[in-house]
Amino acid sequence: QVQLVESGGGLVQPGGSLRLSCAASGIIFSSNTMAWYRQAPGKQREFVAIITSNGTTNYVPSVEGRFTISRDNAKNTTYLQMNSLKPEDTAVYFCYVFRASGGNWGQGTQVTVSS
Repeated sequence: QVQLVESGGGLVQPGGSLRLSCAASGIIFSSNTMAWYRQAPGKQREFVAIITSNGTTNYVPSVEGRFTISRDNAKNTTYLQMNSLKPEDTAVYFCYVFRASGGNWGQGTQVTVSS
C-alpha cells in the first residue's frame, strides 16, 4: 500500500523559510518521479515543483529561485525548501508520486505566510 506523509508546515512571517518533507512507503522510491502541489482557499490545486528519479527538477515560475525540491533516496523522502515566503504562498501543500498504475497523493500540510 502506497503511503505519503507530509510534514513541516506551519505559520511563518513573510520573508521566512520552511522545509516540507514527504516520507514515502510502499513504492520503490528511487525509481519514481515526485512532485509538490499546493491548493489555496477557493483555488484549484496547482503544480509547484517536480524531481525525477535522476534528479532533474522543474518549478512553476512563481517559486523559481525561492523554492528547492530535493530527494534522499536512502530515506525515501522528498523535500521542499521554501525561502523568501510570500503571503500568496499560503496553501495546503501536497506531495505526489507518479506511478505507471496511477499516482498517489499525501494528506497535505498547511503553510500559512502572515505577519
